[in-house]
Amino acid sequence: MSRIFISRIIPAPGLTLIKEHFPHFDLWTADLPPSRAELIERSRGVDGLLCLLTDKVDGELMDAIGPQLKVISSMSVGVDHIDVAAATARGIPVGNTPGVLTDATADQTFALLLAAARRITEGERFLRAGKWVTWSPSLLLGADLVGATLGIVGFGRIGQAVAKRAQGFDLHVIYHDPTAQPAYNTQPVDLDTLLRESDFVSIHVPLNSETKRLVNAEFLAKMKPNAVLVNAARGGILDQTALYHALKSGQIFAAALDVTDPEPLPMDSPLLELENCLIVPHLGSASKKTRDMMSLLAAQNLVAGLKGKRLPNCFNPQVYG
Repeated sequence: MSRIFISRIIPAPGLTLIKEHFPHFDLWTADLPPSRAELIERSRGVDGLLCLLTDKVDGELMDAIGPQLKVISSMSVGVDHIDVAAATARGIPVGNTPGVLTDATADQTFALLLAAARRITEGERFLRAGKWVTWSPSLLLGADLVGATLGIVGFGRIGQAVAKRAQGFDLHVIYHDPTAQPAYNTQPVDLDTLLRESDFVSIHVPLNSETKRLVNAEFLAKMKPNAVLVNAARGGILDQTALYHALKSGQIFAAALDVTDPEPLPMDSPLLELENCLIVPHLGSASKKTRDMMSLLAAQNLVAGLKGKRLPNCFNPQVYG
């Protein structure tokens, strides 16, 4: 009988599929993720691990689990929380959930872009604080979208979905991604050109050694003073101290973040002092349909791996080589 550990309660479609094939499994039911020690203890001896992006799955954990581990399945697209090289070296396939969260994350990106540009959350706080005493010609003036330039850093599935949505707002779209082909009336440019010309900059690269702290003081200094930065990718791509100084000094107009580093963002973070910084708790894929589909894909990867079959969505297919 296969032993399974699932590190959090996932939406019903995924759990139902797993139960159909493997009725008995260990499920972490607390709201907060297991601690490192708890993750090691509960995972020890399992054949399959279904984890979330809140779980650090490295070589140490894999060795603690044991050589019988057949599959690691993550309910996420990004796998920066998993040491994929360590898994590959041990012959363990790593599953992820690409594709199904593209539209939801692109929608979230545009929601953040619009909210930051038009100062929506700032306006709501203004109203709730009782500061709205009359209509004023200069009250909370924001940025226009029509005719503006949107620069997309990373032009994969989500970046292209954002570009598609930008057409409806008459935005001129440029992107930086050496491996991607133009789509949706976009134009490829180098990064310096993108930062120099963009009124809105949206980040859609994966987090890896090349992109960690990509958005730093130098990056921000090259942006327009009226520019809005949106990050719905990974918090580690952004240097939050550099962003704080850029926003505080007026070097850029505003920022909207779906992700932070760490998560959750500490309540004493200086970013929370700024009116021109909108931050939400990693909600990019947070629609019911999307999370249901993510759970189902993660379950399909887990079940396939435990049955010795090829994962439907395998991040390290070289393990089958």
